[in-house]
Amino acid sequence: MTSIAIDTIRRVKELQLLECCTPLAGSALSAGEAVELERLFKALADRHRLQILNCLVRADGESVCVCEFQPLLGIKQPTVSHHLKQLVDAGLLEREKRGTYAYYRLKPGSLDRIGGILAEPVAAAAA
Repeated sequence: MTSIAIDTIRRVKELQLLECCTPLAGSALSAGEAVELERLFKALADRHRLQILNCLVRADGESVCVCEFQPLLGIKQPTVSHHLKQLVDAGLLEREKRGTYAYYRLKPGSLDRIGGILAEPVAAAAA
């Protein structure tokens, strides 16, 4: 090696390391909350389920019969029932049996959790 190369290596070794970015503030989610939200987002990750939720949001708290979803979604009744079950299991919907029909409505406060996660922190919004 030449003396120029050795001098260059020595100068490089003497340089201080710089941090590349600002440290993270940390997650506000516990491991349990993250698991709960994962289940919730998996339930939402389907266009038919999103259409069902949209329909129920527009129903303004009223229950909607299962028979109303099939023409809306353009899918067969067993598939509609599968999607509704996924949303009930995720804690987003409530099911009520009336005779031979099932009626569904949004579980009160179920969408607030999603909004809370996606909202900006209060301190950042005030700045």
